[in-house]
Amino acid sequence: MRTIKHLNTFAIGLSFIILMSYPIFKESALFYSLLSTMATGFIQVILGLYMLFNNPNDRKLQFYIGSVATFFTLWFLNDYIEYNDILTLILFFIPPLLAFYLTFIIYKKAKL
Repeated sequence: MRTIKHLNTFAIGLSFIILMSYPIFKESALFYSLLSTMATGFIQVILGLYMLFNNPNDRKLQFYIGSVATFFTLWFLNDYIEYNDILTLILFFIPPLLAFYLTFIIYKKAKL
């Protein structure tokens, strides 16, 4: 669990670390910082699946994976209907909420 906690902390901090180089690299730092959020999401989904595989009866992890599946379903649906403004706005807020929720689960399990 300690390794998972460290990996999650690295994944979340990655975009902030890249963003700190803004005074030196200007626009490219912003671009790579935003790009690294996709890596953060990928790492967190993999961690969530790994944790669910090890503990398949955990309701919080089941909810997390279900929420990730719902997000991607809404994302593809939004593309299919050619980008509804309200749905697009909602989709911007879901990934940070999912990142926070998985981090909460990981840190709570690390304390136990």
